Amino acid sequence: MPKYRCLMVGAGGMAGNWIRRFFRPFADRLEIVALVDVNREVLDSVADELGLPPTRRFTDMRAAFETVEADFCGIAIPPTFHRDAAVLAAARGLHILSEKPIADTWNACIDIYRAVKRAGVKMQVIQNYRYEAPMLTFRQVLREERLGRLNYLIGRFAADYRVYGSWGRAFRHEIPHALLIEGGVHHLDMIRNLSGSNCRFIAGWEWNPAWSTSKGEFNDLYVMEMVNGVHAAYEGSGTAAGLQNTWHCEYYRAECEEGTLVIDADRTVRIYQWTPGRGLRMEEVPPVRVPYEGHTWLVNAFLDWLDGGPAPETPWTTICRAWRWFSRPSRRHARRRLLMSRR
Repeated sequence: MPKYRCLMVGAGGMAGNWIRRFFRPFADRLEIVALVDVNREVLDSVADELGLPPTRRFTDMRAAFETVEADFCGIAIPPTFHRDAAVLAAARGLHILSEKPIADTWNACIDIYRAVKRAGVKMQVIQNYRYEAPMLTFRQVLREERLGRLNYLIGRFAADYRVYGSWGRAFRHEIPHALLIEGGVHHLDMIRNLSGSNCRFIAGWEWNPAWSTSKGEFNDLYVMEMVNGVHAAYEGSGTAAGLQNTWHCEYYRAECEEGTLVIDADRTVRIYQWTPGRGLRMEEVPPVRVPYEGHTWLVNAFLDWLDGGPAPETPWTTICRAWRWFSRPSRRHARRRLLMSRR
């Protein structure tokens, strides 16, 4: 079977991880045939590693799409530019594997939705946190109903980004809705993943405390009701000065019919069950074993999809469901509440 040809948009930062780490296990299934990055120095450095000729190195995204013959497009650039890359890819009939979030604004998400639907291409959005062994273990306990039926979920992310520039690239300290776009997009999806359902209602707040050095909102508190009746709450903080639940160490708690399931910063899944007269019993759950984790799980699922296999769990149809739900007249009051919560 021939390799799938990838036009890779992005070379530094997370894109560099795609190129050097996440794509490498699949060298027999894909190859990067062209590279795009606005930073000429980074572009040439990575292109040299890949052995790409000068004619396959682009600082202009549009020129790359007009010139290169490829099968799919990889998008790993700041969210502000996701719309342009995805729309150009769809216009050329390229399938799309994109970093989260879908885009930086609601209108940009709708533009991508329409472009992908019109072109009939496949698009998968990266949600790598679903596919790490600890969270796959957590989800398996819930799906097997080892503790009976799920009642509600609590999720917490907390990291100390009080110093400007401490959250990696500077754009995260400049964009509006910063924690939602760069953090909550993972954690709210995890609540969908663990509950096994989409969100029916969400309300809450985002804000920036007076001592934050950033422009975008770095604090979130939301409550949700899922379509299947499960309730959830999310706490997100980029100004955490105490207990940390940062990347890959988030806290989740599932309150179930016959006990509580917890994962904390040590990444160990634990079951707690209370028996009257005997007290509290704790059990550590052994992690599941999987051939791939995180991004590599998703790259493998995407390639399988292109091969004619089943659609992955985070395809572009996520956009369809959200767009259709918010478009219904009966949902306008909920849409207004959500938009007000983000002001």
